Amino acid sequence: MPNTKSAIRRVRRVRKQAQVNRIRKSKYKNAVKQMDLLIRSKDKAKTKKYFSKFQSILMQVAKTGAVSKKTASRKISRISKKI
Repeated sequence: MPNTKSAIRRVRRVRKQAQVNRIRKSKYKNAVKQMDLLIRSKDKAKTKKYFSKFQSILMQVAKTGAVSKKTASRKISRISKKI
C-alpha cells in the first residue's frame, strides 16, 4: 500500500492510465482482426477502403505509446503486401 499522499495519487493515476491503454490496445487488436477478415474474404474493394482507416487507427495507438511505432509500422507493411 502507498504511504504518502503523492504515492496514493500516483496509484490512482496509473490505474486510470492502464485502463486507457487497455482500451487503445483493444482498438488496435480489433482493427488488425477486422483487416484480417477483410483480406480472407477476398473483397478487394472493401479491403482497400478500410486500409486507410486501419493505418490511421494503428498510428494513433502507436503515437500514444500503447504499442511501439515500429510494431505498428511492421503490421501496416505486412498487411499492405497482402493486399
